[in-house]
Amino acid sequence: MENYILTFPVKEIICFCLRLLIACACGAAIGFERSKRFKEAGIRTHIIVCVGAALAMVISKYGFEDLAGILDGSRTSDPARVAAQVVTGISFLGAGVIFKNGGTIKGLTTAACLWATASIGLAIGCGGGMLIIGVFSTVLVTAVQILLHRYAVGSDAYTANRLQFTVKNGYEFNRSLTKQLEEWGATVAESKIDRRKDGTTEYDITIRRKQELSYDEMKTFMDAHGEILSASNSPLR
Repeated sequence: MENYILTFPVKEIICFCLRLLIACACGAAIGFERSKRFKEAGIRTHIIVCVGAALAMVISKYGFEDLAGILDGSRTSDPARVAAQVVTGISFLGAGVIFKNGGTIKGLTTAACLWATASIGLAIGCGGGMLIIGVFSTVLVTAVQILLHRYAVGSDAYTANRLQFTVKNGYEFNRSLTKQLEEWGATVAESKIDRRKDGTTEYDITIRRKQELSYDEMKTFMDAHGEILSASNSPLR
């Protein structure tokens, strides 16, 4: 009876296992950078994605070698078909980490990292020269994440804060708040004003500025306006 477990030479089986280990390390490297920033998809998620993609590529490329003959001028096995489904399927996983937080959309970078991690896993699963490309891509993606967090450019250079106020005289406070936001150099990303039956007004505002709004700035503003009954300042990361 044929031994199906050892259909592949032991050397090839060891090679497949090494590819999965390398995929594990590459996924961990990208996931570690994400987890340090308390993102939804961390080390474990990226490892599983990368190893799973690598395994899918190994299966796609080598799992149907017995069907790889030529019949009627066409191949009976297409190594790309499983890889194509991985690229499509990972998009649904990425959608799960994207959410709206105040006036900002969070999780887009993490979703992109998951998609890139899956591609890296596919490259490692291919083996040969693709293995080197997979490792290089891991270094590149991780380096880009670290550098662009340290030296933010464009909209990433702006921080977001959610300000909430409950005031007694909403009409007068509205002018004061508008003036204060201009002095802070802040741009309003989203705002909501709710005038209550008890005469108070609630403000819920998301602002963006180059420096995060500090506790002292908020306290100075509150001390100058006695109509403020309560206030909160929540950074949106």
